[in-house]
Amino acid sequence: MASGFFAVLDDIAALMDDVAVTSKIATKQTAGILGDDLAVNAEKATGFLSSREIPVLLKIMKGSFINKLIILPIAFLLQFFYPPAIKFVLILGGLYLAYEGVEKIIEFLFHRTKKGKEIIQEVEEPGLEGEAAESAKIKSAVTTDFILSIEIVIIALGTVLDQSLPIQIITVSIVAVLATIGVYGIVALIVRMDDAGYKLIKKSNKKGFFNTLGEILVKALPIVIKILGVVGTIALILVSGGIFDHNIEYFHHLLPNIPDMAKQFIYGMAAGLVMVPLVIAGKKVYSMVKK
Repeated sequence: MASGFFAVLDDIAALMDDVAVTSKIATKQTAGILGDDLAVNAEKATGFLSSREIPVLLKIMKGSFINKLIILPIAFLLQFFYPPAIKFVLILGGLYLAYEGVEKIIEFLFHRTKKGKEIIQEVEEPGLEGEAAESAKIKSAVTTDFILSIEIVIIALGTVLDQSLPIQIITVSIVAVLATIGVYGIVALIVRMDDAGYKLIKKSNKKGFFNTLGEILVKALPIVIKILGVVGTIALILVSGGIFDHNIEYFHHLLPNIPDMAKQFIYGMAAGLVMVPLVIAGKKVYSMVKK
């Protein structure tokens, strides 16, 4: 009986060793998409009042966990019963990401509020309009996270297809959890940079090294947010283009002399330019039908 117990422990230890190895490989493979995920979600989680940043981020993070709880079992079932469906889902997600990225560029180029006409009013808690805007941004962030989560799960799953089912499930689940905690943990640090800076300035009595560090943190936050906005938009387009490049045979072999990143950017932009008018037309039709 004791020997049987120790045999089970040996099996568990061997399984954990295999999981450790496969998790390391899967994390390496998903590093690129995690970088894009960070840029996109950091941009999505900024722009709120200081008092709302962490509550909003926690809501997005909760949505991200729910996304992965939905995606993981579906991914395993599809992989087992009908693997081609995963590609189809990825391509649909790529179209959505392309739309989001290009729509942001169009908004920036043609629909920006002109300087001199902006009115900023700080309130502690959002009113009805503020709540609606906050909810809309959270919904957009969670939707985008859903697409990026699919990409992360599929890439991680692709690295362990030659392993047993238990190793596949444990490895991909670990990568999914680490991705969520890691990405949103870093985002939380970014959005609280200014608060940390103000505390350093206050404690240093506005002099010395910590005062200088605090001022740097406070001044750096708006710059970091702007950079993340640009990087996040580019990341949306590159991720979408990468999905088309890796999952559509025709596009994979098209433009062979162009570097992969440039090619993927072209694909993402082209898809977005097609999707934006289609979505606008769809919204108009929907509003007419709704009336």
